[in-house]
Amino acid sequence: MYDMRPVVHVIGLLVAFLGAAMLVPMVVDLFFDHPDWTVFLQSAVITIVIGSAMAIATANGVGDGLTTQQTFLLTTLVWVALPAFGALPFFFGEIQARPVDAIFEAMSGMTTTGSTVFSGLDAMPEGLLVWRSMLQWFGGIGIIVVAMVFLPELRVGGMQIFRFEAFDTMGKVLPRAAEIAGQIIWIYLGLTALNAIAYIIVGMPPFDAINHALTTMSTGGFSTRDASFGFYQGAPEYVAVIFMLLASLPFVRFIQLVAGTAQPLFRDTQIRAYLAVVLAVTVIMTLYRLVANGDNIEHGFREGIFNVTSIMSGTGYASTDYQLWGTFPVVAFFFLGLIGGCAGSTACSVKIFRYQILIAAIKTRIQQIFSPHGVFTPRFSGRPISEAVLSSVMAFFVMFVVSLGLLAVALSLTGLDIVTSLSGAATAIANIGPGLGDTIGPAGNFSSLNDAAKWMLTAGMLVGRLELLSVYVLFTVRFWRG
Repeated sequence: MYDMRPVVHVIGLLVAFLGAAMLVPMVVDLFFDHPDWTVFLQSAVITIVIGSAMAIATANGVGDGLTTQQTFLLTTLVWVALPAFGALPFFFGEIQARPVDAIFEAMSGMTTTGSTVFSGLDAMPEGLLVWRSMLQWFGGIGIIVVAMVFLPELRVGGMQIFRFEAFDTMGKVLPRAAEIAGQIIWIYLGLTALNAIAYIIVGMPPFDAINHALTTMSTGGFSTRDASFGFYQGAPEYVAVIFMLLASLPFVRFIQLVAGTAQPLFRDTQIRAYLAVVLAVTVIMTLYRLVANGDNIEHGFREGIFNVTSIMSGTGYASTDYQLWGTFPVVAFFFLGLIGGCAGSTACSVKIFRYQILIAAIKTRIQQIFSPHGVFTPRFSGRPISEAVLSSVMAFFVMFVVSLGLLAVALSLTGLDIVTSLSGAATAIANIGPGLGDTIGPAGNFSSLNDAAKWMLTAGMLVGRLELLSVYVLFTVRFWRG
């Protein structure tokens, strides 16, 4: 029998912290003289009391660290508990969202997916808008810690290749995680503040600038406007591109940069591959807009680089309905969203490094075919790729495709059309944001979907954000047998 006390203790502390964070949108509603401030106070009290009770009741079970099994449980259960409590203001607030909608929105926020069931954002209470943004910001910094510390420790999805980047936790996950997180938080805060200032400089109102900075650095994509960035075309789009790109890079490189070492940032093959793909697709999309749509160079480039960066980073902002551009951009954006950003960033989806490892493995296999007696070793960033990492990456790709397919089939069984089912599954598993089609495309939202589909997509967001295998392992008999 597993000792659940350390897991429950950590979850309780995080839940209590989330409750304390609800006081921020409460103050915002007080400032704007909106009665919803009482909703945030009520939600904060409930959350703080329950979280504190969990932490106090299990304090006697806290040891020096977590076992592998406890870490698996903690990694998943945190992303279940926090959205459940984070949904309370949506449920009790002015919009009085149904439980399925409230939890869908909170899960979309915490996983930084960016899919929404809410409309009328322009008239929504300021406190709720801030809370949506805060959920994404918390989810963004949380996933960095998970990606850099917990997943490498658990050897999930090939993330162990970045174990040395996370300063090697040596089996003591939580103490080392706190040290790493402390450095990341300051960098994350600093970049968010710079982002907000940049938005204000280019003309965004301070309230919108702060909210969009929170959701840009988390690559979350929630907006304060129904039109998303279509409301702020021009210079704000360029600012968003810069910070979406920064948020998609490994945060360990920023730690090294602050420490005075810039070389790793410029030598990182993952970063170079990511930026090369963004640039190449942007050029192609710009040329397509010029030739096929008769657009001008500046507008075509701006819309191209903004939407390419938004989709590939998993942010999910929309500045226009790119489905109107033609079939080619729609297909290109669909597959672009399945690439993702860099490991150890707030970006989501498959991650560029896995494709690099896959290509290296294929290249090695081809060399072996032509030279059967030769010895060839796949490499990543100049280092040999171990069999364990290679197997883990291959397993991830298989599980990703299988998960996407099964979710798409399940969604279609609820009555959704093929485009909505397939793109909905992709946007959930890859945590992209908008799907395709008239219903969940960049000009729509997820509010009209049936409840069964919403629950499935909510689960898909959770599974996708935590790298699939770290969640699936909890459903195996062997895991519970120790």
